[in-house]
Amino acid sequence: MQALNSGSHCWIGRGLLAVCALIPSAVYPHDPITTKLTWTQEISRVVYKRCAGCHRPGGSAFSLLTYEEARPWAKAIRDQVRGRTMPPWGAVKGIGEFTNDRSLSEPEIDMLVTWVEGGAPEGEAAFLPPAPAAERPAPRRKFAWEIAVSSAWKPAAAQKLEAIRLKSLRPGSSLEAWVVRGNGDIERLLWIQQLHPLDQREFVFRSPVTVRPGDVVRVTGPVTFAYGTQITYAR
Repeated sequence: MQALNSGSHCWIGRGLLAVCALIPSAVYPHDPITTKLTWTQEISRVVYKRCAGCHRPGGSAFSLLTYEEARPWAKAIRDQVRGRTMPPWGAVKGIGEFTNDRSLSEPEIDMLVTWVEGGAPEGEAAFLPPAPAAERPAPRRKFAWEIAVSSAWKPAAAQKLEAIRLKSLRPGSSLEAWVVRGNGDIERLLWIQQLHPLDQREFVFRSPVTVRPGDVVRVTGPVTFAYGTQITYAR
């Protein structure tokens, strides 16, 4: 259980922020407006891109698709995105690049925080983009081979690592994965700090990581490396 604002506690749910007992901050019609950022021109686009998959009518969390829906939660949104609690992802930024990274970028976080602290203005309705359609389920990924590693792996032949899966890592656990190259260089692959139950458990590299004989792949907890040809199929 986590406190977001003074006097409010909640259980974290899917999507951008907590969904159960979180009490939205009061709407103050006379909040001073000190930012040029508005819901209609900038903020709605970030929310539609990063949050609407869950935070929509019929989604797994309450809707944030309109200003009227999002404005009461403004301060909770600020706290959650600034702490990188939501959207749930788990991997530390700057270590590894992944195609399925659903976390907010630093400019997106700065934009949301500035909007909230600047009074969370709505803006002109003419600038509001169309609400996004419901997302189709993402394809499941299947790779040609997998290997479970709990501490170290010395590849006998060159392989291209496509993904890391955290099949048995428990919530609250931390994990690091890296490659010690044959020449002594170190390439960090993934760093998880205190895995949250909703965090991602599969991390697909943006570019496959090639390992060769003489390299050593090391991890601080149990993971599965996927490699070989990637196959996708619909759920």
